[in-house]
Order: sequence, then C-alpha cells, then structure tokens
Amino acid sequence: MPFTAALVVGGMNYLGAQEQASATEYAANQSAAAQREAARQAAEAAKFRPVGITTRYGGSNFQFDPSGYLSGAGYTVSPELRGYQDRLMGLTGGALTQAEQAGQQYAPLQTAATGLFGLGQQYLAQSPEQVAAKYIQQQQDLLAPSRERQMAQLQNQLFQQGRSGLSVGATGMRPSGAGGLGATTPEMEAYYNALAQQDLQLAAQAQQAGQQNVAFGTGLFGTGSQLLGQYQSGQIGALSPFTTYLGAGQTIESLGQQPLDIGAQLGGRAATAGANVGQALLTGGLSAAKTQQAGSGFSPLGGLLQGLGSNQQFNQGLQNYFNPPPVQNQTAFNYRQTSGYSDGSRVTLF
Repeated sequence: MPFTAALVVGGMNYLGAQEQASATEYAANQSAAAQREAARQAAEAAKFRPVGITTRYGGSNFQFDPSGYLSGAGYTVSPELRGYQDRLMGLTGGALTQAEQAGQQYAPLQTAATGLFGLGQQYLAQSPEQVAAKYIQQQQDLLAPSRERQMAQLQNQLFQQGRSGLSVGATGMRPSGAGGLGATTPEMEAYYNALAQQDLQLAAQAQQAGQQNVAFGTGLFGTGSQLLGQYQSGQIGALSPFTTYLGAGQTIESLGQQPLDIGAQLGGRAATAGANVGQALLTGGLSAAKTQQAGSGFSPLGGLLQGLGSNQQFNQGLQNYFNPPPVQNQTAFNYRQTSGYSDGSRVTLF
C-alpha cells in the first residue's frame, strides 16, 4: 500500500481508537460516579438515628456532628425523681456512717467468742479418765469427814455394848486364789458394804462426768463460733440500710434512663431497616451502573473510523485514489494516430 493511503488508513484507525477510548473512559467515570452515589445513599440509609423519648420519669437527648453522625447522648431525670434521689442520698450517708461504727459495736461478741474458745481448750485438754479420777478424788474428799464421824460413832456404840472385840463372818481363800472376807462385827460389815456401794456409785458418776466434760468443752467452741458468726453477720447487716438506700437511688436512675434506652433501641431498629434499604439501593445502583457502562462504552464515530480503516474495499479505493492505475485503452475516444519516423517505418497508436 502506498505511503499516502497507508497514512490515511492509520490515521483513521488511530482516531477511531482514541474516540473509542474516550467513550470507554467517559462510561467508566459515569459508572464510578453512579456507584459512589449508590454507596452514599446506602450509607445514609444505614446511619444510626436514635429517637428522642420523653416519659414521666425523664427524657433523652442525642447530639450529632455536622456530618450527621451521633456524637453524644444523655438523659435527664424528672425533677420529682431527682428530689427523691437527693433525699435518699442524705439517708445513704448516715447509713454508711452507722455501718462504719458496727465493728466497734459488735466487738464484745468477738471478745466473748475468743474467751469461749480458750475455755473450751482448757476443758478439752484433760482426757475423760483424768476428769473421772479427779471427780472421785473430789467426792471422796467431801465424804471423808462424814465417814470418819460415822466410824467413830459405830466404834463407840460397840464399845459401850461390850462387843468391840467380837468378830464373825470370816471366809477362806477363794478358788481364784484371792483372799476371803475378814472377820468383823455385823455393824462394821454393814458399814464397809455401804462404803463400797457408795464408791461404786461414785465411779459411775465419775465416768459420766468425764464424758460431760468433753461435751461441755465442745459446746463452748460451738457457742463461741455462734458468737463470732453473729459478729460477722452484724457487720454485714449494718450495711443493709446503706445498700438499700443506694439501690433505691439506682432504681430511680434506671427509671430516668429508660427514655435513652428506648430511643437507642428505636434507632437501632431504624438503622437495621435502613441498612436493608441501603443494601437494596446499593445492589440496584451497582447493577444500573454496570448496565450504563456496558451501554455507553461504545463510540459510533470511533467504530465507523475503525471499521473504515479495516475495510479492504475502502482501503483499495483510497489506494486507487491516491495512486491511479495506468490507462490501457480509451473507451470514450477510440482513435488511431500514425506517426512516421526517419527510417520510413510507421507506428499506429490506439
């Protein structure tokens, strides 16, 4: 292809490509703008928009920045409830002071519990056998004077009757090898039998006294533990007025806070619904942008120029235009011309 025709065809292809690229870029910019607008609308629809609520107990308030985003939130308790709170706070201070004094007030219980623990240790320091032996010793010491008087009276009576030397009732050695009973008067035998019976009774009582000593010592520990528990529960109970007043004040605060909670919940529901709407807007906007880009990305002029540049007949026409072929015959004029040359020959031209 001659240079001039090739230059024209190349220029047309270049201009067509440029026109097509410009159309594609324009369509891409339009699609991006549409997508940004769809995203902006979706974000706007999904914004958190709390609702201001006012009840008998108080009201809520929300602050937004210039961009429309939540920047602050608060609530106001009604004047009536605020007055109740102030009165409760006055009682709370006194109740806390009382609780601080409870340790000193209940201190005697702790002292008594400590004393009972020490006393219980003293009782439990002796075994039941030691307690029984001590019990018998103490009882015999108490009975010794009366027994001595009874012996003296009995001996005086036998002497006056002239039977002080009489002794009967002796027995021989027993089969086990133990000694038998010694001879004595019937009165003396009865006396010593009474003493033996009394000693046996004391032994039984001594065993019971040992068991009671252990139980009593253990009971002292139990009583001391109860006193110590009362000391601790007393201190805890002393905090009850304080916690009660403080809890009542917190309940009032919760009543005043309800409008803020309700407004936030309504805003959350609205944001959820707005997010669904925004998602639908975003999806539709993206689809529309893609469709717009696909439909507007073609340039008719660019396509025409590129089509002509690639058309063989058009290229052949340009080639013939800029470089016409040599003429072989004349259809409009057919003539003959005879020329002579010096050598006498002739040439006929058509």
